[in-house]
Amino acid sequence: MACTCSHEPAPSKPNSKFRIALWIALIINAIMFLVELIGGAYAHSSALWADSLDFFGDAVNYGVSLAVLGASLYWRATVALVKGFVMAAFGILVIAKVLYAYANGIAPEPITMGVIGILALVANVICAYVLYAFREGDSNMQSVWLCSRNDAIGNVAVILAAVGVFGTGSLWPDLIVAAIMAILGLTGGYQVIRKALQERKQKNILSTPCS
Repeated sequence: MACTCSHEPAPSKPNSKFRIALWIALIINAIMFLVELIGGAYAHSSALWADSLDFFGDAVNYGVSLAVLGASLYWRATVALVKGFVMAAFGILVIAKVLYAYANGIAPEPITMGVIGILALVANVICAYVLYAFREGDSNMQSVWLCSRNDAIGNVAVILAAVGVFGTGSLWPDLIVAAIMAILGLTGGYQVIRKALQERKQKNILSTPCS
């Protein structure tokens, strides 16, 4: 009797356009990590500091994604699974930073927040634009798109927080935005983890040997 088992197809050839998009996003995120790290420390802004960590995490994620292009579905999904946990861990870390900032009660400097927030928004819109075409791909592609999308949303919120701090002199707008970014990290991480687990399960079914 002929074998009717399904097998995982051979890994597809790395998408050159996706590779270029990842390199662009990697370089932009690495630069913005340094800009926001320094700016966030200078302005005493939880939102900027949190966003700098997000830029760093995204730069690492893009680098890892470049490393597994052309690998099997199982390994792409495994890397995406790790990235999903990193995104969720980022959300937890930001929540801890919000609590720390609340306990100290230092209001951030709004002008620096606003200027860097606008610069970060431009950077993330560029990243989201170059990665938009790959948003419906596998879990690895989806994860890099979600990172850029979440960052762009977060940057709009940082700008609004800067306006709020400027108008009220309170640290609450900064803390609220940081909390929103934490939620984005947690929900985005959950989406990536769920899809990565589905793909790993699919691979195991496809690779089951014929009896």
